[in-house]
Amino acid sequence: MRTYKSKFENNKNIGKISIFIVMLFLCITAVAGCGITNKNSAGTKTPEAAVEYSYKEVPLERNGIALHLDCMTSESTKANKNILLIHGVTYSSHEFDIDYEDYSLVRFLARKGYAVWRLDIAGFGQSGEVSDGFLPDSDYAAEDINAAVEKICEVSGQNKIDLLGWSWGTVTTGRFVTTHPEHIEKLVLYAPILSGVGKYEITEPFHHNSWEHAADDFQKNEDGTINYEVTDPVVIELFCSSSWHYDKETSPNGGRRDICVDKSQSLIDLSKITVPTLVICGDCDPYLNYDRISACLDELPGDSVLEVIEGASHVAYIEKPYYHDFQNRLIQFLD
Repeated sequence: MRTYKSKFENNKNIGKISIFIVMLFLCITAVAGCGITNKNSAGTKTPEAAVEYSYKEVPLERNGIALHLDCMTSESTKANKNILLIHGVTYSSHEFDIDYEDYSLVRFLARKGYAVWRLDIAGFGQSGEVSDGFLPDSDYAAEDINAAVEKICEVSGQNKIDLLGWSWGTVTTGRFVTTHPEHIEKLVLYAPILSGVGKYEITEPFHHNSWEHAADDFQKNEDGTINYEVTDPVVIELFCSSSWHYDKETSPNGGRRDICVDKSQSLIDLSKITVPTLVICGDCDPYLNYDRISACLDELPGDSVLEVIEGASHVAYIEKPYYHDFQNRLIQFLD
């Protein structure tokens, strides 16, 4: 989730970022042209280097709008292991597949035996456009998720799947599960927006995206520059370039209007969730209500789990010091 206005408004910083992007692009292009496999900093092949992945898109439509639903599997995938990943409020599901070293959450889960499904909510990413950016709000998105879950169960032949929501995706998946729990085995609320992030009037139906805005969730130094000790520059490049490629210049603002309310306003009724739930987040996430998070297990089913990663932020799943910890805690809960 990102705030409505970008924190990056310094032209000097933007210039430096642009120069860096150009240089990095040239380096990546040169490496790709040589056919070199992904390697980590020690020069050894990363876990996914020898793995073959299969990718497919499954046609889906709701309310007259085509929804992008895709699936990635590997030779390790088992028929009874399916998980659907749901994106946040500005950028779409490409964020889960940062294909560099072993950062990709999609490929990690595929190696662990899952068929990994991703959905773009109406108006986002590769799904069909909406004329009204306020249309796909949290409740509308919950019904898109329901359509995707039913389609996955139909295609896979399974009656239950797992479900992960990130940021605003925790609001949409949380609301979906409270009304349609029958096909969900386990729920993951990652960086959960349990309460409003602060009252701010959203008047524009569409958010105006930018490269700088896409980078706004990465941890910063005191001078406002990105902390490359926490996030690899290549990860930032891939994240932002994919945002620009898939999400382009605008994204719907219905979800943003839902969450930009007073911090005392609850957005998910945890007491109505009936499936085992993992609540996982970093302890340096500026969007979260940690009082509610610390008390969440009082409302959730008894076999639920709370995991807080010290030092991590809103994008813990792609932060150098924390993404392996995130992956390990996630798979321990799912398995």
